[in-house]
Amino acid sequence: MKRRVALFFGSFNPIHIGHLALANHIAEFGGVDEVRFVVSPQNPFKQNKSLMDDVLRVEWVKRAVEGYARFGVTDIELSMPKPSYTSATLERLSQLEPETEFVLVMGGDNLPTFGGWRRYDWIMEHYPILVYPRLDGPTEIPSEWGRYMTLLEGAPRIEVSSTFIRNAILADKDVRYFLPLSIWEDVAREVKKKMR
Repeated sequence: MKRRVALFFGSFNPIHIGHLALANHIAEFGGVDEVRFVVSPQNPFKQNKSLMDDVLRVEWVKRAVEGYARFGVTDIELSMPKPSYTSATLERLSQLEPETEFVLVMGGDNLPTFGGWRRYDWIMEHYPILVYPRLDGPTEIPSEWGRYMTLLEGAPRIEVSSTFIRNAILADKDVRYFLPLSIWEDVAREVKKKMR
């Protein structure tokens, strides 16, 4: 039986308690053996001038997940052509690990634009998709995609964002409990250095 690895894509700019709680839920209740954080360089649908250094973001994710055997981290997208596309990353990971069954983790807020993703139909045909509901997005999977996607019932909805954390830091707010304490000081210092 193949090992099932859920791929949680994101900029993690920085990683925070919302990311970690959701990933923990998927690892324990999502029918997978591992949740792997895929640190992305730049979302092709977003222009983010406040994106922190790639190496820093990878390091922060590694430090945040340390000690929990069901979490992993990959920086594979950082060495791939830009912009990064989910389909290309899935294909590359499957070539590198043919004995692994990869599962795509996707936020419900991506459902309205999923049909515009590069090779979205190929993704559905080849990879199971776990959809986590967001307060700012649809809570139902379109019927035509129902056999390819599973809604993560009971997944935590922690409405905190990396943007909120960066803005709070810039406003000199102490938001240390919104992200792992192991990275708080580094994140606060780097955000102030880059964005002030």
